[in-house]
Amino acid sequence: ARPGPAARPAAVSFDQRQFGGALRYRMIGPARGGRVTAVAGVPSEPHTFYMGATGGGVWKTTDAGQTWQNVSDGFFGEGSIGAIDVALSDPRVVYVGTGSDGLRSNVSIGRGVYRSADAGKTWAHVGLRDVGQIGAVRVHPQQPDVAYVAALGNPFAPGAARGVYRTRDGGRSWQKVLFVSDSTGAVDVEMEPGNPRVLYASMWRAERKPWTIISGAREGGVYKSTDGGDSWTKLAGGLPNGLVGKSNVAVTAARPRRVYALVEAKPGGGLYRSEDGGASWARVSDDPRLITRPFYYTTITADPVNPDVVYVGTEGYYKSTDGGRTWATLPTPHGDNHDLWINPRTPEVMIQSNDGGANVTLNGGRSWSTQYNQPTAEIYQVAVDDQFPYRVYGAQQDNSTLIVPSLPPDAGAPDDPIQLWRQGPGCETGPIVPRPASPDTVYGSCKGQFSRMALSTGQEQHYWVGAESLYGQPGKDLTYRFQRVSPLAVSPHDARTLYYGSQYVHRTRDEGVTWERISPDLTANEPRFRDKVAGEPITIDVTGEEYYSTLYAVAESPLERGVIWTGANDGPVHVTRDGGKTWTRVTPRGLPPGGR
Repeated sequence: ARPGPAARPAAVSFDQRQFGGALRYRMIGPARGGRVTAVAGVPSEPHTFYMGATGGGVWKTTDAGQTWQNVSDGFFGEGSIGAIDVALSDPRVVYVGTGSDGLRSNVSIGRGVYRSADAGKTWAHVGLRDVGQIGAVRVHPQQPDVAYVAALGNPFAPGAARGVYRTRDGGRSWQKVLFVSDSTGAVDVEMEPGNPRVLYASMWRAERKPWTIISGAREGGVYKSTDGGDSWTKLAGGLPNGLVGKSNVAVTAARPRRVYALVEAKPGGGLYRSEDGGASWARVSDDPRLITRPFYYTTITADPVNPDVVYVGTEGYYKSTDGGRTWATLPTPHGDNHDLWINPRTPEVMIQSNDGGANVTLNGGRSWSTQYNQPTAEIYQVAVDDQFPYRVYGAQQDNSTLIVPSLPPDAGAPDDPIQLWRQGPGCETGPIVPRPASPDTVYGSCKGQFSRMALSTGQEQHYWVGAESLYGQPGKDLTYRFQRVSPLAVSPHDARTLYYGSQYVHRTRDEGVTWERISPDLTANEPRFRDKVAGEPITIDVTGEEYYSTLYAVAESPLERGVIWTGANDGPVHVTRDGGKTWTRVTPRGLPPGGR
C-alpha cells in the first residue's frame, strides 16, 4: 500500500490552567497619552471631563486632568471612540459613539452607541451597532433621553446605515432622520443654543480603501432642520456648490443665528460664516492651515460667550478673535488636533484633544494639564529582548519609539502606575528591534531610514536605505515604496544581518552601514493600487501614510539560514530558500485581489 500523507503537527495550544490561572495582563507603560478624538465636560462640575481615544476607550477625570481613570473597560466591546456628549440637564447621563471619523488606513470600525446613567460607573450598549464610524453625538439640553447621532457608516463599504439618527427614549429605539446616499454619511450634528429644534448636520461622501482614501462628491455639504430632525434642507446661499468633502459646523450661544462652517471643497474650500441661520454665507477665510489633511482633522468650535472667538484644529491649533478672518496659533502640548469642548458657563475652562492625548486648561489655553498620565498609546509593533528581566520595545503613533522594563524596578504590585521608560531609535512608526544577545544595541527605522542606537551612550546613527523622502511624493514616483510600518527583521543566525522591506527586500550585513537589494518586486504591483493618490478628488494626501503595493512582513526562518518569507499588503506571499537568489510565489489560493 502507498503511504498516506504525513500527519500535520498538532497546533500548540495554551491553557492558562497549567499555570494555576495566575497569568494576566498588566500595564507596564508608558503612561504617555495617545491619539484622542473625542472630549466632553460637565458645565456644572468644571473639573470633570471625559475623553475618548482611538484605541484606549473612555476615560474620566474629576480633577481637571491631574489624574485619569478608565471607565469603559469591562463594558465596551471596542476601544475606538468617535464622540462623547454629556446631558446638560442631567450630567449623570453620558452618550458615547464608537468609531473615529479620522479615516486613516488603520481605522477601527465602530460598533454603535453606549449610554451611562451614573456618570460613567456603568454602561449599556443602546444600539446602532451597524452604523460604522460616529462623528458626533448631541443630547437635547432639557431632555436627556433625546439625542442625535451623526453616523458616517462603514468606511470600507457602501451601505444604507449612513445618516443622522434620533432617539427619544434614551437609545431603546432609533429613527434615521437624514439620509443622503449609501456612500455619504454624517460626521457632525449641532444644535442651535436656546432652540434645540434647529439642527445642522455635515454630510460627507467618504470611502476608505486599503490603498487610499476618497473624500468628496457633489452630494455632501451642510444640512439644516427646524423641526427637531423631522425634515432637512441642504444649505446653499454662498456655500461651495461643486465638489464638497468633509465639513464641520459650529454655533454659539452668544449669537445663535451665527453659524460657522469649515468646508473642504473644490473650488472654494475654507471657513464660511452665516449671520442668518444658514440662509446666506460668506467665506471669511481661505487660510490653507484650516483645511490641512481634512479627512483626518476638520474640527471647529465657537466660544459660547464671545461670538467672534472661534477655534480650528488641524496640524496646529488656531484661534481667531475677529470672527474667523485672521488666525493665530494657540500652543498645545501636542500637534494633530481633533476635538475641543468649552465650558458654556466658564469659557476659560476647556479640554482639547490631539495625537498626544487630552489636555485641560483652566485659563483659556495659557497652560495645559499633562499628557503623561493617560496610558492610551497606539503601539504599532512590540518586541522583547533576551535579558532578565527583559525589556519591551514599541513604536507609538505620532510620538516616538519607546522602551519599557517588563516590570518597574520600584513597583510594589503588578498594577502599580509608577513606571520607567525611555525613547528608542527611529520614529513613531518603528519598527524597533533589540540586537539579540546584545540588547545595548537597538535597531530602529523610520519610513526608509534605518538607525542604530547604543543605549548606554544614547548615540544614534542614521542610514538611508533609499535617497528619497516619502513626504510630498505619490507612491508611483518612488524608487522604493517604504511606508509607515515597513518591516524590519534581524536574522536569527547573525545579529549583524537585518532585512528591511519596501516593495523589495533589502539586506545589510554590517548593521545598516551598507545595503543591497536581494529580491525583485514582491508585491502585486498593480497600477490601480500602486498609482492611486490618496485624498482625491479634492485634497491630495502625500504624507507617506497611504502607500500601497509594499511589504508588510519579512521574516527569516529560525531553523534554516537563508529561508526568508515575505508578505505584501496587496496580497502576494513569497519565499526564498537560497538567501534571496531566487523567489517563489506561494500566495494561498482564494486570497481576494488586493490582499483584502
